[in-house]
Amino acid sequence: MKSFEHTVFAVVDLETTGTQREENNHIIQFGCAIIKNMKVVKTYSFMINPHREIPIAVQNLTHIHNKDVAQEKDFAYYAPKIVKILKNTVFVAHNVNFDLPFLNFELVQHGYEPLTNRAIDTVELAKIAFPTEPSYKLSDLTTRLQIRHLNPHKADSDAYGTAVLLIKIIERLENLPQATLNTLSSLAHGLIRDTSWIFTTIADNARKEKRPLSSQYQQVRQIILRKQEKLNNVEHQQSNVFPKSDTDKKKLFKNKINYRQPQVDLINRIEQFLSNPKQKTLLIEAPNGTGKTFSYLFSYSYQLYTNRKLVIATPTKVLQKQIIDQEIPQLLNVTKLDLKAEEVKASSHYLDLDGFYQSLYQGTPNKLTLVLQMRILVWLTETQTGDLDELQLTNYRAPLFAQIAHPGDARVGSIFAEVDFWNLARQRQEQADILVTNHAYLANHYNDTIWGQNPYLVIDEAHRFVDNVITSRNDSFQFESLWGLLNHLRNLLYYADDSVFNQYGNDVQFNFLLEKLDPAILDLIKVINHLQRLLCSKKKKAVSQNTLANGNLLLSFRGKDLFPKNSQFLTKLAELQRKLEGIRQNTNQILFKLYNETDSSNIDRDAILSEVSDQIDQLDDYITKSYQLSDLLHKKAYVDSEGFIITLTNPQDPLSANLSWLMLDATPELHKIYDRFDHISFVSATLTSGKGFDFIIKLLGLTDLAPQKYIGTSTFKLAKHLEVLSVTDFPDISDPKYDKSLTQILEKDMINKKHVLVLMTNLEQIKNVFSAIINSPSLRDYEILAQGVSGSNNRIIKRFAIAKQALILGADSFWEGIDFHECGVDLVIATKLPFESPDLPEVKLRQRQLVDRGIDVFHADTMPRAIIRFKQGMGRLIRGEQDRGQFLILDSRIWSKDYGSVFLAAVPVKVKKTSLSNIQEILTNYDTR
Repeated sequence: MKSFEHTVFAVVDLETTGTQREENNHIIQFGCAIIKNMKVVKTYSFMINPHREIPIAVQNLTHIHNKDVAQEKDFAYYAPKIVKILKNTVFVAHNVNFDLPFLNFELVQHGYEPLTNRAIDTVELAKIAFPTEPSYKLSDLTTRLQIRHLNPHKADSDAYGTAVLLIKIIERLENLPQATLNTLSSLAHGLIRDTSWIFTTIADNARKEKRPLSSQYQQVRQIILRKQEKLNNVEHQQSNVFPKSDTDKKKLFKNKINYRQPQVDLINRIEQFLSNPKQKTLLIEAPNGTGKTFSYLFSYSYQLYTNRKLVIATPTKVLQKQIIDQEIPQLLNVTKLDLKAEEVKASSHYLDLDGFYQSLYQGTPNKLTLVLQMRILVWLTETQTGDLDELQLTNYRAPLFAQIAHPGDARVGSIFAEVDFWNLARQRQEQADILVTNHAYLANHYNDTIWGQNPYLVIDEAHRFVDNVITSRNDSFQFESLWGLLNHLRNLLYYADDSVFNQYGNDVQFNFLLEKLDPAILDLIKVINHLQRLLCSKKKKAVSQNTLANGNLLLSFRGKDLFPKNSQFLTKLAELQRKLEGIRQNTNQILFKLYNETDSSNIDRDAILSEVSDQIDQLDDYITKSYQLSDLLHKKAYVDSEGFIITLTNPQDPLSANLSWLMLDATPELHKIYDRFDHISFVSATLTSGKGFDFIIKLLGLTDLAPQKYIGTSTFKLAKHLEVLSVTDFPDISDPKYDKSLTQILEKDMINKKHVLVLMTNLEQIKNVFSAIINSPSLRDYEILAQGVSGSNNRIIKRFAIAKQALILGADSFWEGIDFHECGVDLVIATKLPFESPDLPEVKLRQRQLVDRGIDVFHADTMPRAIIRFKQGMGRLIRGEQDRGQFLILDSRIWSKDYGSVFLAAVPVKVKKTSLSNIQEILTNYDTR
């Protein structure tokens, strides 16, 4: 690490009474680690009296209390020492734009000049050097990179941890290929303060060394890529003899996995199903932790030596990856079969190298885009798949993704054609024997050739399949957004300072096109408004009306009520399509003229080109969406089976109306999917409810397919792993004391719990409870996460898994489908029985459809769904034989209502009654057994 052998770094961390320095907040601890010759040679720690109370939240975070600083010197005493320590050093901090301005503010307040040191930020550096880390919080990075520092959130310890982190970052960057360093250096000028200096120094030093490109890389233009493994289509060499006897299986399993008779029974049942050509579908309910994934993989894998593929569909990409990374390698280790497996997901998950390369040379990006580009450059030296999910981002909303997400075309003739990640993924999928996809992708691509001829299908977590198919089909037409798009287009063409008219209005051809386009746009806006008024005129036909927290009004309709026979809406929709296509065509002519404009000296031309091109892409999307809606409305059967929701962003204004549609009966779509596959197994830990498989058979549209049924048994004694408790004296859900009692449990009774999941049914209640406990001293060691408060669900799940102690307040998807394999869950609290809210538009519409058919909604639909969700919530605890935990039920209706007995029957162990006063003792005793 020669680049900085003569540089002295001062790595600083401050603890303060608050983040707003102008609002009487002050430093309570100064920590500093000095790096010389790329080694930590000295550390400093000063406790500082702020002459004010330290807020509870800060005490909880830092463990620095008022008594700890009461007898210490104040900042005036330490200021000259700090100035001397930092003299002639490079100032480093993990979030330098907090520490340096705060320190300078204090120095100026005490009569000193502000520091003018070169300043760099390790947050940005870490994101770029280690692009696939799930979190860039200092405590998470030091844990992942095995950097030992004893007291996180203490300034001296954090300064030392940041110093070691900086050394590791520089080491990583210095080992990058020269071309990657050159591009990073050219981009880095937009980073925080002087952080770019790290890249320019390393790149300049590397150029002097003239290092050759390592054989593990390849270069295309200025992009350095990790070399891909060569794809070889190798024929299977061995036989496919399924080990029929249990004795043979026992020999096969020996010293690899435990032989468990219930698991072998499941394997045998699936093999029996596969051997019978007359059977099409099999329903399997197998308890969590019984190895059901290995079981179906084992049974199907021996059938794959006749050039038939196995397709596995899971509800989430997380489970996809788990099967690919863990379950299939275990299968191959046990069986020694020479099978290949690949993930299958949408092309947008893969990096488009052409789009990314172009993005590097398109002007000055914003900070978010810049850091992401630099992360990707480093990641390209590591990845062999180009799967953007490897970057572990929690959302893909950055503008850059519209350009760099792969569109799914073949990329023939492109600069990067031979190394195109999507093309290579498709080639690997063609050669694979097992393809693992997700429910939504399968629903939208069941006719894809990638599945091969007569493929097998396993639908994992099958209780969620129908909802995922429905969600994948739901869509909307945002009339308001189209209206806004058209107004923005008019501004670009006519009214902005750099508009096309202002730049080229003197050109005869431009003027002719512009004169035609403006009245056409205004006419289209009138058509849009007419459609919006037509929708709102049906308000009285709404099945339900709901006002959201943001003030939006939702009106729910059955299709036949909103779009009766000979509806005027269809005529106007056709007019919208014609006018929209005309505007798109005329705008494209203007774009073509701009491209061919010979005067390239106009500095605004490139910007307007990009903007107009983007508007055309968005117009294309609306044209496509309008035809989807038109196709839907022209098929009476579809209209009758769809629900429609009009959303009014201003309940008093019809011109704020937007239209959504959602599938209520998925059976026709499900049958199309089933027809494409052979010997389909539906697998889940929760397929039965009350009366067995009846509900799930109807839900999955299997009534006419005569499904086989199998209920597995646990491979271990569940009572030793799971304790279910019910509080008999908890306040009623309508009692004002309910939230307070819940808060008291969270603050007082979870003494030894590491990971706690609190399952709720109301997002507003989640916010209230979160506000009540976030600054609780007793929960100071917990990372408290709340759905709708702490970011996306993906972010919450990642934070929960990383944290040593964490608590989630969640609803909806947190009841089911989320696995916490990395950390496990010690305690699940079910605050209420998980009945769907009858006020939700999709629930109201579905239930109205059932009523129209003369079906008892509560017993035929509401209860089975609640039972399955209840069982799934309990299933968050025991995912394997090593798991152990408690399930605490707070809803006393389980004892007081007739339907309570059905919930109790769904619990696989005896439910123990307890009182509020005994909860702490029971939870604590369980942890010490």
